[in-house]
Amino acid sequence: MHILDHIIQQKKKEIKIKKELIPLESFMKTEFYKAESKSLKRSIQNAKNIPVIAEFKRRSPSREVINQKIHVIDVANSYQNLNFCAMSILTDQHFFGGSLEDLVLAKSKFKNPILRKEFIIDAYQIHEAKAYGADVILLIASVLSTNELKSLYQLAIDLGLEVLVEIHNQQELEKALEVDAEIIGINNRNLKTFEVDLNNSVKLAKQIPHNKVKISESGISNPETIKMLQSEDFDAFLVGENFMKSTPDSFDKNCSSFIQNIK
Repeated sequence: MHILDHIIQQKKKEIKIKKELIPLESFMKTEFYKAESKSLKRSIQNAKNIPVIAEFKRRSPSREVINQKIHVIDVANSYQNLNFCAMSILTDQHFFGGSLEDLVLAKSKFKNPILRKEFIIDAYQIHEAKAYGADVILLIASVLSTNELKSLYQLAIDLGLEVLVEIHNQQELEKALEVDAEIIGINNRNLKTFEVDLNNSVKLAKQIPHNKVKISESGISNPETIKMLQSEDFDAFLVGENFMKSTPDSFDKNCSSFIQNIK
């Protein structure tokens, strides 16, 4: 089994337990559920600098521990001061060390759109995302059938959320286009092998219509990579480990330096 298969298997177990403990109706009573969500698409289009979605994650299957020392509130505060167009929060606990509480805490400091980065396979998780303050959700085309993708995508839109549909190959691109996804993210990292291939992303980007928002995700380790990808008509860039591997003392400086080098 690939790591992605293990993740989905674990996710199914978690959702089953959550459904027994927390009824769906309880999400609908929260303030976040009733509030209007912020637009990632608009934030990218209105960005004064190169649009960067900055990520918070403690660990990953590709790198194990990334950073367990820095607090999500401090990271969110730094990202807010640097005016990133959005913040991505890994909420998977088992493999990435994240939580929904991270999302809530980040929202108290970060005022632009927040993406819940999660392995979403069930409608329950979308209601949950809305209730905990997400503005945008991630739907990964590789783990969903076309019909599942359509159904979950439409539910998110109906709840006022935006959707980042993530792809890595031609078949997944066709799925994204079939659901008429407005925001398409090309993951530079193959989620089955965790290998990074920027050339694959460039090839796929050329096939995405110009009216779609194109985001390059993962494996962006330096400003030069962003400059190269920007020349291939990507609209925004999701940067995670590059920021998160910084120590608490050097975090602000490293993030600021990265941004200065892509202006």
